[in-house]
Amino acid sequence: MKRIRWSRVVIVGVLTLGALGMILPYYWMVLSSIKPPEELYTYPPRFVVFHPTLKAYIELFTLLPMARALLNSVFVASAVTVSNLLFCSLAGYAFAKLRFPGRDGIFLVLLFSLMIPWQVNLIPGFVIIKQLGWLNSFWALIIPKLALPFGIFLCRQYIMSIPDALIEAARIDGCTELGIYRRVILPLIVPALATLAIFTFLAQWNDFVWPLIVIQSRDMRTVPLIIQVLNGQFGANFAMIMAGALVVTLPMLLIFLVFQRQFIRGVFLTTVRE
Repeated sequence: MKRIRWSRVVIVGVLTLGALGMILPYYWMVLSSIKPPEELYTYPPRFVVFHPTLKAYIELFTLLPMARALLNSVFVASAVTVSNLLFCSLAGYAFAKLRFPGRDGIFLVLLFSLMIPWQVNLIPGFVIIKQLGWLNSFWALIIPKLALPFGIFLCRQYIMSIPDALIEAARIDGCTELGIYRRVILPLIVPALATLAIFTFLAQWNDFVWPLIVIQSRDMRTVPLIIQVLNGQFGANFAMIMAGALVVTLPMLLIFLVFQRQFIRGVFLTTVRE
């Protein structure tokens, strides 16, 4: 008979309690969004629903342009994420493995840009976007974030761990630099790219201040702007608020579940690199 390892039992118990503590708010959010008013405001609160209804979701998509906002956010976040995966990995490869004049100085300036508060860039960014005539357009939401410094730093640190022998062997075989990037670098940095994709998509999905500044049109609003309108105009409709929160949160949960393994591996490997 195997001995019970109480230390493992305690660890599993603590982790289980932590998981339940994190799942409970989402469960309550789903429950509240499908409860009728007579069940929603009962005291003490009930963790079951007897007469579920989708009225809150119908009102959410009827009274507000939620579908349009979701499409806008998906398009903007996807475009920014794809562009960062491409440009940041290319720049990371250049900074990590190529030698050119001023490489270290340029990378140092890039690191310094990470230390500048993002609020400092709001007014200059708005002035530039206005002069270019990009207000109330997707250009204003996508172009300024085509390649973010954090993504370049992440890819560079990951690519530095790739042995130079692999790259030299590819050059001896006649590969161009783009060929090396496509055939050698990209397959080896998938975990880092998955991490960057999740971070970038999440940041763009939740971005509120920049769209608030450059977007005034109702049809161009993103999800955070619609949620602000929802809180302002329908704050008393608790079920509708919970329905909006669930609709906004669900895409991020799905993305994390799809890339969970690569995300965890990427975070682990990038923390142990020099």
